[in-house]
Amino acid sequence: MKHSIKKISTVAISLMAYLSLPVYANSQTQSAPLHQEAQAIAKQFLGQLKPELQKSMKTNGPAKTIDFCHTKAPEIAKKLAQKTGWDINRVSLKPRGLKAQPDQWETSILKRFNEQLSQGIPPQKMEFSAIVTIDNQKQFRYMKAIPTGDVCLTCHGTNITPPVQKALQNHYPNDAATGYTKGQIRGAFSFSKAL
Repeated sequence: MKHSIKKISTVAISLMAYLSLPVYANSQTQSAPLHQEAQAIAKQFLGQLKPELQKSMKTNGPAKTIDFCHTKAPEIAKKLAQKTGWDINRVSLKPRGLKAQPDQWETSILKRFNEQLSQGIPPQKMEFSAIVTIDNQKQFRYMKAIPTGDVCLTCHGTNITPPVQKALQNHYPNDAATGYTKGQIRGAFSFSKAL
């Protein structure tokens, strides 16, 4: 009898501990379609943003491309959000603007991405999704790492020219998104959808 009570107590404590943990992952069958949808939106967002960014860099130069990033990138995200019904953002542990400031969940995933990078996992393969409850609202969340490429270093690296520094100061007075080297994780696409 004592053995049964002890066993039941152990199971109850284990179950309570499990239920008190925040939800970071859910059943694949429930979240797989949403994960695939988020992947497609990330691909679409990058597919619209990257060529525009490259065109601006080539035509206008890096300093004027800061203005593009400040205005055009949020426009692309807004239009895509309206079209898809998802909240679309980019976040970073070293944010450039106020909207890039990660929340607690995003911070934990960005730190996870950095740990994966230190283990040799390529940033292009880093993504994470989960069904979570935030402020009593159940939502599906997805993040995909943004690696620092050669072109990124012009505005996010360690050797930024004075005109680019001035443009950054004009648009992002509290900028923290510099000092990166090639291959580091600069941030992540962060999408969410209410369920």
